[in-house]
Amino acid sequence: MNRVYVCNCFGVTEAQVKKHAADGACTPRQIASACKAGTDCGSCVRRIQALLGRGACPRRDLVDQGEPALTGLEASLAPGLDEAA
Repeated sequence: MNRVYVCNCFGVTEAQVKKHAADGACTPRQIASACKAGTDCGSCVRRIQALLGRGACPRRDLVDQGEPALTGLEASLAPGLDEAA
């Protein structure tokens, strides 16, 4: 089995980063939260950014279409806000 390591500090492979991206991680910080990659020496952050690419985040598609990326989040953060208006 040929493993391409993205983060040598934590032994995170390219396949793991791609899986976390497929599961919804859209930024290097979200990848770091999922598997620690990029949180030690930081030398892998640019590689993670390259793996994520432009189209890796489903929410980016919404923004490109002019839709709000955080639909529904406002209501969960401030319940009753719409009722006051």
